[in-house]
Amino acid sequence: MKTQILKVALTLVVTVVTTTQIFAQLPDPGFEIDGTTAIVITDPQNDFLSPNGVAWGLVGESVTKNNTVENLETLFKLAEANGIKVFISPHYYYEHDHSWKFEGALEVAMHGMGMFDRGDQLSVDGFDGSGADFLERYKKYIEKDFVTVVGPHKVFGPEQNDLSLQLRKQKIDKIILAGMSGNLCVESHMRELLEDGFEVAIVGDATASAILPGYDGNAAAQTNFRFISSHVYTTEELKNEFNK
Repeated sequence: MKTQILKVALTLVVTVVTTTQIFAQLPDPGFEIDGTTAIVITDPQNDFLSPNGVAWGLVGESVTKNNTVENLETLFKLAEANGIKVFISPHYYYEHDHSWKFEGALEVAMHGMGMFDRGDQLSVDGFDGSGADFLERYKKYIEKDFVTVVGPHKVFGPEQNDLSLQLRKQKIDKIILAGMSGNLCVESHMRELLEDGFEVAIVGDATASAILPGYDGNAAAQTNFRFISSHVYTTEELKNEFNK
């Protein structure tokens, strides 16, 4: 009996050690940029990225630390210089979206602060310069023909917009993903795009997330990026990839 107990104990120890070793050496599948690769950017909008945006108090620390605003502009520049298509998945809330009968925690917060609000989906009155508008420094890229702005996503992921359709119609198989916010819209886009058959890499410092007392959204996002995506780039590493 003692021999059997000892064998079971040794087996458990070996299993724990082996599992720990696997996670200590988490594989990096890698990512090869080719003609089927596009860049997808979520929510490059004032309410997230401008100090005047309604969410700046939540995300500003992370945006500043990650150099997110500048790094996202670098992605636009790299895409234009290298013939890479960019797809923007924005976040808009219209008046009818404020009549929802139930919401998650962050939906309540966003609706409560009027984040990404637009008066009417058929009108752009009041859109220019609003919190829902794109950051001014990005507009000179977004207005060019290498950028496609798809329909808005409504919660966090792209399940309710036409992102996958637009990517498939352009024969895109691989995604370099970045934008706001890391542990919500970026992570949700990553998960859905993977489930939809795309190969996905993340530019970790071209994202940022809310940081609250006891909750570090950026740390959560960066952990899951590494666990789920094919590769996590820094902006500098991505620049080096294009300069090879």
